[in-house]
Amino acid sequence: MNFLTEDKLTFVGAAGMIGSNMAQTAAMMRLTPNICLYDPFIQGLEGVAEEMRHCGFEGLNLTFTDDIEKAFTGTKYIVSAGGAPRKEGMTREDLLRGNSEIAAELGRNIKRYCPDVHHVTIIFNPADITGLVTLVHSGLKPSQVTTLAALDTTRLQSELAKHFGVLQSKVTNCRTYGGHGEMMAVFASTAQVEDTPLSTLIGTDKLSNEEWIALKERVVKGGANIIKLRGRSSFQSPSYVSVKMIAAAMGGEPFVQPSGCYVANEKYNHIMMAMENNITKEGVICHEMKGTAEELALLDQSYEHLCALRNQVIDMGILPPLTEWSKINPNLK
Repeated sequence: MNFLTEDKLTFVGAAGMIGSNMAQTAAMMRLTPNICLYDPFIQGLEGVAEEMRHCGFEGLNLTFTDDIEKAFTGTKYIVSAGGAPRKEGMTREDLLRGNSEIAAELGRNIKRYCPDVHHVTIIFNPADITGLVTLVHSGLKPSQVTTLAALDTTRLQSELAKHFGVLQSKVTNCRTYGGHGEMMAVFASTAQVEDTPLSTLIGTDKLSNEEWIALKERVVKGGANIIKLRGRSSFQSPSYVSVKMIAAAMGGEPFVQPSGCYVANEKYNHIMMAMENNITKEGVICHEMKGTAEELALLDQSYEHLCALRNQVIDMGILPPLTEWSKINPNLK
């Protein structure tokens, strides 16, 4: 069986549950034979590598290291779960300072050791901000960095499928935009349930207004619910979704759910958030967004929340003022 590409793919934070699941998923999807696992926790990292070997993946050239230079040299694709996980009672924003500092160092290491990397996907929380920090410090183009906001769209699809008692694949064109957090904007106007527009079902005996409000709340708090149920943060779903994203960047099937990307336009600027876009081998490409006035107002609120977080990181000294970003990364005008 052929691989999608021969290019080196590096997973950061590979000793953890998300990182190890990403590596196994990538091997099962036959993305590349050249997978590198990186983590400072060398004993756990070696354990992951041993288990991967026990799977017996045909043709897999698996390497692992706690040396970031070795991990990044020659790599063309990176997925990073290398931040502190969220625990019960915490919001994604509670991780802001520590994980933003990790993201800044990640960006600097990308610039130092693999400036010709093709694509980087960031999934450690708060992913919109850590992705933004990574982009600024890496020197990469905006089209080369994405974040895991698409997981929220999958959670919306899941909740709708459960409510209506249909296969998840029968719920189509779900969309959540803005931040990957409790201020996300959940859109109803785009979605369909078995080819029926969701907007025509809301407010009926099939989905009352009260049920829709409760359903949106479950989507917004989907990650927190996993922590409550399992005693730890999500790892299976972010692993799978992020590998699908990087697979698209590696030349696989395009990824069409709204992923987090850098936005710089007249309305939303100097921010990373979920927008209407596709990920392909050319990178992330943004498209026109549509929604009701109410939905777009919610997106505006999500944007303002992200700007406040971004400004906190600037005040911490982890990011420079907006006017100086282009000095670190000339691709950011």
